[in-house]
Amino acid sequence: MKFTKMHGLGNDFIIVASEQELPEAVSTLAKQVCDRHFGIGADGLVYLLPSNRADVRMRIFNADGSEPEQCGNAVRCVARYYYERISDAKRELTVETGAGIQRVWIEGDDNTQVRVDMGNPILAGLQIPTTVDGERVVDQEIAVTAEGEGQSYFFTGVSMGNPHGVIEVKDVQHFPVEKWGPLLENHPIFPHKANIEFISVRSKNEVDMRVWERGVGETLACGTGACATLVATSLRGRTERQGTVHLLGGDLFIEWQESDGCVYMTGAASFVFDGVLQG
Repeated sequence: MKFTKMHGLGNDFIIVASEQELPEAVSTLAKQVCDRHFGIGADGLVYLLPSNRADVRMRIFNADGSEPEQCGNAVRCVARYYYERISDAKRELTVETGAGIQRVWIEGDDNTQVRVDMGNPILAGLQIPTTVDGERVVDQEIAVTAEGEGQSYFFTGVSMGNPHGVIEVKDVQHFPVEKWGPLLENHPIFPHKANIEFISVRSKNEVDMRVWERGVGETLACGTGACATLVATSLRGRTERQGTVHLLGGDLFIEWQESDGCVYMTGAASFVFDGVLQG
């Protein structure tokens, strides 16, 4: 299996572009190749496939074998790979994902910056989905218990094609993400589980974020999570509708435009190495 290792701000992926369809037992394969000790090592396995609706179709499988609807960092990597390795005919591309068709722009003289139209955020509680039947889920209390210690948090729910719960904490840099992240991810209030963003607001245009990704664990970056974070902080009046989200792996610039209601994400996509996996 020929592959290319790429990452978006440290959120890393195994890109496979030589297949016309998914292999059998792809979930098992994803768990094997994403293993950082016995495999290639990555947060996800991504296939570039033909599409009759867009320039390219993306299918992504998490390190635990599950398939998320969307991944913003992976979309940027797919777009740069397609532009540089498959077709450089245009710098505006369309990528088919499980969350729909996304427009993508290749920016910068070195093609390292990629801007993505992430679409309109979904805010209705049952559609995110959560079990909260409301037009919006803002500062909803959620209680969890770890090692006999009970804790309540307040999350704002947003879907960017996949579910997110955004929680503001006092000091995100020292927050025990690995302790509370998995409990919140699997809380019954999220019927399909959720990505959990822990954030601290610096200013009206800057937010620090760490993320516990559904099916993966803590990662260095999450594109959809950064989008959900900016939407959530804007809804709560904590930030403006555009700003920089600082992640462990780097920065993403997020815009939630009033004109079309869409969220736009701009950030880096990087090549690491090419390889061949032998059975």
